Amino acid sequence: MDHRFRHEIIGKDLFRLLKETLGANFNCFVSEKLSVVSGDISQQNLGLKDSILMDEIHNQIDVIVNVAATTNFNERYDVALGINTLGVKNVLNFAQECNKLMMLLHVSTAYVCGEGEGLISEDPHHMGMSLNGVPGLDIEKEMKLVKQKLNQLQLEGATQHEIKLAMKDLGMERATLYGWPNTYVFTKAMGEMLFTTSKRNISIVIIRPTIITSTYKEPFSGWIEGVRTIDSIAVAYGTGTLPCFIGDMKGVTDVIPGDMVVNAMLAAITAHANQHSDDITIYHVGSSVSNPVTLHNICKSAFRYFTAKPWINRDGKPVKVKKLIMLNNLATFRIYMFICYLLPLMVLNLVNKVFYKNFQEVYTNSSRKIHAIIRMAELYKPYGFFNGIFDNMNTVKLLAAARQGMDPEEMGLFNFDPKVIDWDDYFINIHFPGVVKSAFKS
Repeated sequence: MDHRFRHEIIGKDLFRLLKETLGANFNCFVSEKLSVVSGDISQQNLGLKDSILMDEIHNQIDVIVNVAATTNFNERYDVALGINTLGVKNVLNFAQECNKLMMLLHVSTAYVCGEGEGLISEDPHHMGMSLNGVPGLDIEKEMKLVKQKLNQLQLEGATQHEIKLAMKDLGMERATLYGWPNTYVFTKAMGEMLFTTSKRNISIVIIRPTIITSTYKEPFSGWIEGVRTIDSIAVAYGTGTLPCFIGDMKGVTDVIPGDMVVNAMLAAITAHANQHSDDITIYHVGSSVSNPVTLHNICKSAFRYFTAKPWINRDGKPVKVKKLIMLNNLATFRIYMFICYLLPLMVLNLVNKVFYKNFQEVYTNSSRKIHAIIRMAELYKPYGFFNGIFDNMNTVKLLAAARQGMDPEEMGLFNFDPKVIDWDDYFINIHFPGVVKSAFKS
């Protein structure tokens, strides 16, 4: 556990500036500020076994911040349900035992709205309410369904790989049945539902960030951990493996730098720590209302960046990118991919068989890349054509309240106003360089 903490958290580049500032005192500072406890959010009591330690936590905790989640769109249903949904129930139950607790802050996602349109309000999700009007959504029944499916697969002698695929398929089936586009946002929405029925006099704040991108300023510009969401598309484009994609070029893509999300969380904790309210307060942290950026602008910035600073491939040669071909629906995309890529792949497969598999490696690599593009397009389609903008009135009020009494320097330290961002400059000089750096580390 301590090894993971040292290497996977404070060992990251994110803490570089703090290490430079504190020097030899860094480890002492960390030890004074942080206590690391091994646990599991999907288990009762958060997986804590030591009753003395548990009592100590119950008697000392002032604020709980729940950021634990699996963010894989196509996660196994049993895993996503255990962490994103049941995990909320376990955190709530744990919070009930905390004697000094002032508030619980839960980080969700703005896309619990599914494929919503128009102005999407900062309202809670109520238990059992599906997005498409299909009745019968019940979290307990979903948990029983998962258990039954797992038992059935084990009785049938399914391999671990087969169980994994079956659980992924089940998650997508249940999500689409009730109107959500993928397992991730479906299980996060069900997690939010538990707050409306189980909060029991706890002050609760839900932060709903949109698509989180690399840091704008803090602790330095361009930090991002791993390659996620739209960044995987950027990497595929920069490496020359993404010739086309799907989406509405005029549509708004709601992105928000990670440090602005953290600043909003800190402001929300300060604002709500001593307020005991029966209502759940929700904050959309995004840019689509305050400073919208279109998919067209992002694609234009990507072309400019990767043209000026091309990706260097394994052979040490720069990858020359072309302007990304954007298709306006999935059917057109599939036709384009069939004519331009799948049909030639079929010919290559035939040639490979005729010449005794002399082209097997070329065929295998080409097939893998082509089908990866198709899977990526199908997975991200709901976001490429997303036609909603996120109301942020609560967040605007929070920002105004946070700025009261602050001097200009303090305002800069705790800024989460996307109006200050020049998106072209941000993507070309901050985000894409950060993504490339993170991709090379992965």
